[in-house]
Amino acid sequence: MLVGDGERGERVDWQGLLADFGTHWHVYLSMPLIAAAIGYVTKRAAIEMMFQPLEFVGVGVVGWQGVIPRNAHRMANVAMELMTTNLIKPKEIFARLDPKQVIAELREPIEQAVDEITRDLLARYQPNLWELMPQQAQRLILARVQAEGPRIVEKLMRDLAENIDDVLDVKDMAVRSLVRDKAMLNRLIRDTAQPEMRFIAHSGIWFGLAIGLIQVVAWALTKNPWIMPIFGGITGWLTDWLALKMIFLPRAPKRFLGLVTWQGMFQKRRMEVARDYGDLIATEIMTVANVMEAVLTGPKSDRLYAKIHREVQRAIDTQASLAKPFVVAAVGSRRYQEMKQEAARAAIERIPDTIRHIEGYATGALDIRNTIIRQIQQLTPLQYEGLLRPAFRQDEWKLIAVGAIIGFLVGELQVLVVLH
Repeated sequence: MLVGDGERGERVDWQGLLADFGTHWHVYLSMPLIAAAIGYVTKRAAIEMMFQPLEFVGVGVVGWQGVIPRNAHRMANVAMELMTTNLIKPKEIFARLDPKQVIAELREPIEQAVDEITRDLLARYQPNLWELMPQQAQRLILARVQAEGPRIVEKLMRDLAENIDDVLDVKDMAVRSLVRDKAMLNRLIRDTAQPEMRFIAHSGIWFGLAIGLIQVVAWALTKNPWIMPIFGGITGWLTDWLALKMIFLPRAPKRFLGLVTWQGMFQKRRMEVARDYGDLIATEIMTVANVMEAVLTGPKSDRLYAKIHREVQRAIDTQASLAKPFVVAAVGSRRYQEMKQEAARAAIERIPDTIRHIEGYATGALDIRNTIIRQIQQLTPLQYEGLLRPAFRQDEWKLIAVGAIIGFLVGELQVLVVLH
């Protein structure tokens, strides 16, 4: 058997190769094993570098922060854009809340809040009149005002269900939660893609073994000291690249060489991913508490406060309709307006404590988890890929490059051990 260029060839000395293998068998055996180790270690390094550390560690510009935490705002924006575009329609979701059921859940805290606010306002703005009023008259006034509370809440609920986009920016709420809590963003991606992460690490072993066997042949034929670091670099780079591609591609099952059928792992696990993703979104991001915080503190919260102010002041005018001229004369026009403003402010302050009473009902009624699961099943393969792909795409080359560098350095260390 000849190898070489053109007519000049050099006969392979098989006896010499066999003798060398017999003498240095441990060196040859170590090559595929070290290549497998390089494949595994570079994969584990790439995975950890995606998520850790949460904050920048280093001096000046020299250092590292996990790819996902460093790009938290962009990652969260991309993920939540998909969620709000394809998975959750706020108007459809909030239409599931039955205003009458909400009132039933809130009746007791509403009556208590109205009672306390009314007593406080009357004691402040007309203390003498309120103290001199018979208890039966006080109870009558309180009963009338308390009866108005549920009506206000029901009207607001119907209005919000119809115009939820006016007071709630779901994407802004979710992005703010994920940017504020980078560990949660890590969990959203890491927990959803746990099997893919394992596959990346374990595939490095088998890809590394295969490349290591080629390395054995190359070393036996050339004894070139560059073989080990070059193959180490190739192992780190190629195995990272292949593993990442095999997670997502092909998007539909495809047969290769007529022997093996393969579909990107992430595509194949759609139902399992849908459940995991739905669980995390429903229990950590789109919770009733987070939604209410977003409604009350988000960029559109001023619109909600305007609605509440309007309804509370309208209710006060309605209750005081017949006696309004006397009320205004008793407290003064300016003080009457102040009283209405104060009533609205007090009502808004009570909202967070009051809303907690409907968390159980609202969580079940909104049914975020099952909604997300159903919607994920209806995504196109390309849309579905967007749940995870953005975590890799932009900085994928850095992870692959690090794998190649680690592989090259391990290969160079291997040369030093073998030759010295």
